[in-house]
Amino acid sequence: MSEKKQAHICHIIYALKTGGLENGLVNLINRLPEETFRHSIICLTDYDDFAARINRQDVEIVSLHKKPGQDLGLFLNVYKTLKRLQPDIVHTRNMTAIEMQFPALFAGVKTRLHGEHGWDISDPQGKNKKYQWLRKMCNLVIHRFIPLSQELEHYLTDVIHVPPKKITRICNGVDATRFVVGKKKHKDLLPANAKNAVVIGYVGRMEAIKNPQNLVKAFIQLHKKQTKKVFLVMVGDGSEREGVTDVLTEHQLNNQSWLPGDCSNVTELMQQFDIFCLPSNAEGISNTLLEAMASGLPVVATKVGGNADIAVEGETALLVHSGDSTALADALTRYVDDESLRQAHGQAGRLRIEKKLSLEHMVLSYKTMYLNALKNSYPEVA
Repeated sequence: MSEKKQAHICHIIYALKTGGLENGLVNLINRLPEETFRHSIICLTDYDDFAARINRQDVEIVSLHKKPGQDLGLFLNVYKTLKRLQPDIVHTRNMTAIEMQFPALFAGVKTRLHGEHGWDISDPQGKNKKYQWLRKMCNLVIHRFIPLSQELEHYLTDVIHVPPKKITRICNGVDATRFVVGKKKHKDLLPANAKNAVVIGYVGRMEAIKNPQNLVKAFIQLHKKQTKKVFLVMVGDGSEREGVTDVLTEHQLNNQSWLPGDCSNVTELMQQFDIFCLPSNAEGISNTLLEAMASGLPVVATKVGGNADIAVEGETALLVHSGDSTALADALTRYVDDESLRQAHGQAGRLRIEKKLSLEHMVLSYKTMYLNALKNSYPEVA
């Protein structure tokens, strides 16, 4: 297909609201060349003011207001919407949207793609037999899968039995011009007690799947054995936040920690951390991990999902098994005790972002994949 002809991509997602998947979609729409692609978005539920981050005026967003549970009328609504829009490509994302591949087939969309960004929150290891069966059924009508991590790619080939020729792995990228290395850590945005401390930072949802409690357990161990002053910052909100606060209070660590909730200045806060920690039980490709590395931070993260695709053990990060607070504390201790190691791993992480994991790399990969998909025109899928 000639790049001079504008191709229409319809993205089908559950909702267009704050989230890593949604942020990646907005970045992609904003940066793919306008002369080559135009976009529409079908939200199976709804969207909010997060949609204002799209800086193109020609993107139609459709809300279908899915009913709770199994909404059979949704399939007809998607079919009708696609018949009206007549896109060249349908790109669904994650389990919440994969079934919409069937309305896309019946609506005559000739190129049908599906992205796997991470596990469903109710199925963090992908072991749900119903979901496996559904993926296998949808595989019959999907032309190409786009997993974000090696773990998801192996899952598709080994469990769902997707032929490798139908898979293109594309990792998320980070805006390396927005997230940059802080030249001096004045820590003026943090509480006064953080001023002369080694600051351990976390940014993410305060939910069980992210396991913020494990970071708190590790911080308690670290605080007991440290002669150096350490300070914990946990940015984000969710159902675990109150419990985390209670544990810190119980151990009299309120003055050595700060939980500000959701913040709009994450870019600046990252520059004031000394170490970034991601204690998740499961991940797809973590945007905050990418942002931390772009900010020049050494990383302590769990060996789950795509974390090992992004961070390199012993080079940009120290990786530990999920749920092991002692191992997490030991890794944090190594960085707290060794400023030169922190600097070396932080610099290596920034370089890795610039060379392989920038937003520009991600956009180029999607552009190439979309154009190849259109050129192939996929007459069959089996």
